[in-house]
This record gives sequence, C-alpha cells and structure tokens, in this order.
Amino acid sequence: MSDIAAIVIGRNEGARLVACLASLRGQVARVVYVDSGSTDGSVEMARATGAVVVPLDMSKPFTAARARNAGLDALAARPPEFVQFLDGDCTLAPGWVDVAEEFLAENRDVAVACGRRREIAPEASVYNRLCDDEWDTPVGEALACGGDALVRWEAITAVGGFDPSLIAGEEPDLCLRLRLERQKIWRLDAEMTGHDAAIHRFGQWWKRARRAGHAYAEGAARHGRAHGHWVSETRRMLLWGLWLPLAILLAAVAVGPWALLLLLLYPLQVVRLAMRRGAGSRFSWQWALFMTLHKFAGSLGALGYYWSRLTRRQTTLIEYK
Repeated sequence: MSDIAAIVIGRNEGARLVACLASLRGQVARVVYVDSGSTDGSVEMARATGAVVVPLDMSKPFTAARARNAGLDALAARPPEFVQFLDGDCTLAPGWVDVAEEFLAENRDVAVACGRRREIAPEASVYNRLCDDEWDTPVGEALACGGDALVRWEAITAVGGFDPSLIAGEEPDLCLRLRLERQKIWRLDAEMTGHDAAIHRFGQWWKRARRAGHAYAEGAARHGRAHGHWVSETRRMLLWGLWLPLAILLAAVAVGPWALLLLLLYPLQVVRLAMRRGAGSRFSWQWALFMTLHKFAGSLGALGYYWSRLTRRQTTLIEYK
C-alpha cells in the first residue's frame, strides 16, 4: 500500500463515522481522526479501528479548517506523500484512492485530485437532492475542491494548510493559494465519496445557505480585489437578496404600493432559471425556487460577516445539523 494517510474530522457522527472509517480500510496506510467534542462514543469507535485520535481543543472556536490542520500536525513527524481528507459523514468509494494516486503521480503540477461526491439518500428530501446536484461539477481542471479530496502533502504544507479562522469556504481559499503557486486542482471522472447531508427541514437548508453567503462575502473581501475570488457571486447574491428588495420597499414608500408589483421579478426569475435548466422536470422548478431563496439567506450570512468585521467580533460557526 502506498504512503497515503487519511484525515477524518467529525463530531457525534455515530454510525456514519463507523461506516466512514470502514470505507478507508485497505485504501490508506494510516488514519487520523480529529474529534471536536463528541459525546456519542465517536472517540472510542475510532480508536477501536486503529485510528490515531486527536481530540480538538474546544476551548477555542471550532472550524473545520482548524480540525483538518490538527490532523496535518499529527502526521508531521512522519509525513505521507498524499493525504485523503474526508468528513465523518462520508464514505470513500472503493478504488478511489488508487485512481487519484495514479493521476497525481503522473501529473506533478496537480496538487489536489477530487472526484464525484454523491448524496447517499437524495430521494429523502429536496434539500438532499439539491446537495447532490451541487456536488455534480464539471470534470477537468477546477478552481476548487470540497472537503473530500486527495492532496499532495508537499503542496498543502508549503502554503500553510487551511486558514483556521474561516468558518466556511476554507477549501476554495486553500485551492486559490495553491493555484497562486502554479499548482492545479483537478476533478476526475470517478466515484469518490458518498455523503449524508441529512437535511430534512427548511431551517437546516436556510442555515446552510446563510453559511455559504458568509463564505462568499469573506472570500470576496479577502481575495476579491487581487484575484476576483467570489466577487461576482457576492454581487449577484446581494443584488437579489438585499439591494433589490430594499429598493422596491423604498419605492413603495416613495411612490405608492404599485411599486410592489416589482416583486414579480422574483417569480419571473424562478421561471427564467427553470426554463434554462429544462422546464419539463419537476426538479428544475424546485432548483430554481431554492436558488432564488438562496440569495436571501446568503445575503443574511454576508451581512453577518460584515457586521462581525465592523465590530471586530469573532465569527461563530453556522451549523445546520
């Protein structure tokens, strides 16, 4: 077996963690599990599989980036050639590591290889299906990866790992810094992971969308001027989720209630998005509706980031499950 280590992060994942660690058996040489305050026996479960367990110091604000960096620190004494990052609610597809390792070995200018992440129960809720659709990104050179990827040790440590201050969007931030060092990110046409979003309520989805908005705004603030990172995404989000509704309300106050007819722009936007995707599919309409609603939730997340920045307060994790 090649010198590949896995870093798994999780908290109270229970049976999902057991499945996650079992899926790594035979694919990696070493496993580090970073636990962020589990109370369900996750630590004992991980140790029983032979994983090295790193309990995260929960007296400091938690971020997934800080947990992943703790996993890198645990491997530093005997660095592997490659690291497979994996969230505790995911399972690794059989054969993925062999495919990704071979690709990285043949392409020295690629630092990160990722594949197809699938929801294990997309039929359980529209929110799970939206996640499954979100994971279905184009094959080939990419701007960023998600939380699951095979990464070259030398490349990730050369840029200092993940930024532990980020509560979301830490993977695109890392990938941007890698690309600035002339490293590439590549999405392979191969099954990589099964993911269990377990989003069954609108409130969960809304919090996840708020977190994405926070990530967009912070990413644009940090890297937008120099590299254009998430600038257009943030502008579109704020236009539809904040500035346009505010302008309509102000117009209604200034010129009368007829101005509220401008709110019809939103159902028209849903129609436009659904038609672009293919109006014959029910999911196209669901996707269009939730992408429109996403702008409102995301704008609230962005405002939360701007307020924290203005008041110089520590931002806290936006958790949806």
